[in-house]
Amino acid sequence: MADNKIKKVVLAYSGGLDTSIIIPWLKENYDGCEVIAVSGNVGQGTELDGLEEKAIATGASKLYIEDLNKEFVEEYVFPTLKAGAVYEGKYLLGTSFARPVIAKRIVEIAKAEGADAICHGCTGKGNDQVRFELAIKAYAPDMKIIAPWRVWEFKSREEEIEYAEAKKIPLKINRETNYSKDKNLWHLSHEGLDLEDPANEPTYNKEGFLEMGVSPEQAPDKPEYVTISFEKGIPVKLNGEETGSVEMIEKLNEIGGRNGIGITDIVENRLVGMKARGVYETPGGTILYAAHSKLEEICLDKDTLHYKMNLANTFADLVYNGKWYTPLREAMSAFVDSTQEYVTGDVKLKLYKGNIIDAGVTSPYSLYDEEIATFDEDEVYDQNDSAGFINLFGLPIKVRAKKGLIK
Repeated sequence: MADNKIKKVVLAYSGGLDTSIIIPWLKENYDGCEVIAVSGNVGQGTELDGLEEKAIATGASKLYIEDLNKEFVEEYVFPTLKAGAVYEGKYLLGTSFARPVIAKRIVEIAKAEGADAICHGCTGKGNDQVRFELAIKAYAPDMKIIAPWRVWEFKSREEEIEYAEAKKIPLKINRETNYSKDKNLWHLSHEGLDLEDPANEPTYNKEGFLEMGVSPEQAPDKPEYVTISFEKGIPVKLNGEETGSVEMIEKLNEIGGRNGIGITDIVENRLVGMKARGVYETPGGTILYAAHSKLEEICLDKDTLHYKMNLANTFADLVYNGKWYTPLREAMSAFVDSTQEYVTGDVKLKLYKGNIIDAGVTSPYSLYDEEIATFDEDEVYDQNDSAGFINLFGLPIKVRAKKGLIK
């Protein structure tokens, strides 16, 4: 396995189980190579505490911790939000669009450090290996990639834990709570253990399972209202106060979390062909998607809205499949941006025990005309016009019927 030409490796480092044992494993299998760890801060919070000390102690020569939060939100999250992209109708792509921004920065550091290879801890069964490697290929097409999970001797997370214990590598997990998790500013995912059987109800009310909020049953019995103001599809104010992009999500995570918002249980179709079950917590993101969608109801014309809904599925597939840095994704984002020119206004939502209830929407560019839509008497809509409209609209059906072609 050893490649003596590899003297310096840059590792995508989270400090979790996989990447914790990868550092000594790389040094053992690549002739004592230098390992430079890179952690992209996209909102993991306390998971970054003590990371540098741990990385150095386990054999890394240095650790970069790169603050990518603002870039993550404004260049990846918000474009996906504006597109209304949701994978398979439920997953708000929290892990999917975090990988490209992290991988891009890792490539930049690998080039600056003169690295011979980039290493990641993604398994051969998951989607993240694709997302990382497509991003690496986009910015360093000739860089060698090391993916230990495809070649090393460990066959399970249990064996990884045994190796870590043998190497005296401290872990924040144990065998009983060994869920595979991914956390960032946007979401937290849970996979593995009892969740691997779709028949099992997740232990939402078990202490320590949910981290970003509470279950709907534990939420307050009183509803909470929020008002989000958008400019050209971007959330800019929360309850009337100007709010930065990162702070917007942080505050909505708090509000949504305490009201049991944004808990999703899904069996999704992975890119590699299998179905996988996961539980996602996306409190703030779920609120933003609901608010943005509500505003589009009054700001977009029918044809644009319907076409955009179809496009959203393709956009979600591209993000999920790691194709962020592709011409199609960029072209679709350009289309989405054009649709957002007049998606400006205020959306009021009522949050109650896991539910998001529409409570009012306004926009200076609203296409809703109360005078036209009213059931009361009006002077702008001649109902007699509808007879001729229906005759022409139904003409193809009438012709087929007269020919005896309708079964």
